[in-house]
Amino acid sequence: MPPIELTVLDMAGTTVADDGLVLHAFDAAATAVGVPASGAEREAARTYVRDTMGQSKIEVFRHLFGAEDRAQQANATFEQTYNAHIDRGVTAIPGAEEAIAKLRAAGVRVALTTGFSPATQQAIIDALGWHDLADVVLAPGAGGRGRPYPDLVLNSLLRTGIDDVAKVAVLGDTSSDITSGLRAGASLVAGTLTGAHDAATLNAAGATHVVATVADFAHLVLSHR
Repeated sequence: MPPIELTVLDMAGTTVADDGLVLHAFDAAATAVGVPASGAEREAARTYVRDTMGQSKIEVFRHLFGAEDRAQQANATFEQTYNAHIDRGVTAIPGAEEAIAKLRAAGVRVALTTGFSPATQQAIIDALGWHDLADVVLAPGAGGRGRPYPDLVLNSLLRTGIDDVAKVAVLGDTSSDITSGLRAGASLVAGTLTGAHDAATLNAAGATHVVATVADFAHLVLSHR
């Protein structure tokens, strides 16, 4: 494996904790488009949301709710609800800021990626004061298709000028993060246990490593320098 020159880090569940805010916002979105508050339809939708954590939220809503206007209504409600609670519900994963600073100090570039919209990603960055923390921040839309597509990883490589996908390491808390990193051709595609999916799920998705936290990931990356 060549030395790692770029790390692509997921946000919610990997570098950012949101205390269940995603599911709270989803419930508001589901209610807005007429899904009953309890029963089989609501539970099936919640299960799908958990299983697809990390993916582009608008794509999740398109799958769940079908008609584009219904998906857009759900997505708008989701974003409004999530953004309204960011200041109270969003914090840095312990050690995340220090891990990113350590990587950059060692010459490793850092991209922060998300399944949220660019506006919600920016709201999280504003709430945490992370404006200068990473080299690149990307979200579905201008950053390409969301996970499990490889676009966010590959666009991070293009934006930072790295010349080989083998020099890229990816970290995320969901199977979609793992799939995205593998499809992009990254050499190191790790899962972290601070978010949505457990070690068995991450390993089943093909993770090359599973770490406890982003701090352990930074140590792993720097061992390949």
